[in-house]
Amino acid sequence: MSTLQIRDLHVAVEDKEILKGVDLTVNAGETHAIMGPNGSGKSTLAYAIAGHPKYTITGGSVLLDGEDLLEMSVDERARAGLFLAMQYPVEVPGVSVSNFLRTAVTAVRGEAPKLREFTKELKTGMDSLAIDTSFAQRNLNEGFSGGEKKRHEILQLELLKPKIAVLDETDSGLDVDALRVVSEGINRFRSGETGVLLITHYTRILRYVKPDFVHVFAGGRIVESGGHELSERLENEGYERFAKVASA
Repeated sequence: MSTLQIRDLHVAVEDKEILKGVDLTVNAGETHAIMGPNGSGKSTLAYAIAGHPKYTITGGSVLLDGEDLLEMSVDERARAGLFLAMQYPVEVPGVSVSNFLRTAVTAVRGEAPKLREFTKELKTGMDSLAIDTSFAQRNLNEGFSGGEKKRHEILQLELLKPKIAVLDETDSGLDVDALRVVSEGINRFRSGETGVLLITHYTRILRYVKPDFVHVFAGGRIVESGGHELSERLENEGYERFAKVASA
């Protein structure tokens, strides 16, 4: 059973401390929701774990199944079983969705899948997310709507089958229908062998993807944790009182 362990994590951006001691454990079979206001450090946590060079680790540790992620390169972290769905995926002109996905699958699995098998696997994943077959030949994220970008990231999730998935603002820019389809994709991925860290501002996705744990971020740290009922309190009360706790 896989486990992501974050211990006393401190992260800075251009010498400004953003994360100020984050402790969190995500086990396979668990879904953890990270909620909080803008600027609280939620996305910083996601990108720091994934190895974005903009974020400097100034203290603490991040272990995946006992292995030190912070000592790994970005691609090594992916091969170890970590997946990040970015809030703003980049456009890559000249690279088709199909070629990108086959390259990613090859890198993670260690060998190239047979083309016929990959084509079948890709079609099955696209059908489950209500993605038109022509999508596979489009340039990666170029001219994609918000919903198309998010469906594509869930398609990656289904093909790569990571141990731990970090989903940053996956519900951003989705209409009701796209939110339902994307949520169903996340729910298909969740199992006793995988864990999910879902970062969001709003509770609407949590009506479809029920978290086992909810953590409130404020001032660069987790200030309160609870079950799904905590997200309902946030819906009614907002984040103001947590911001006061963080600044105290």
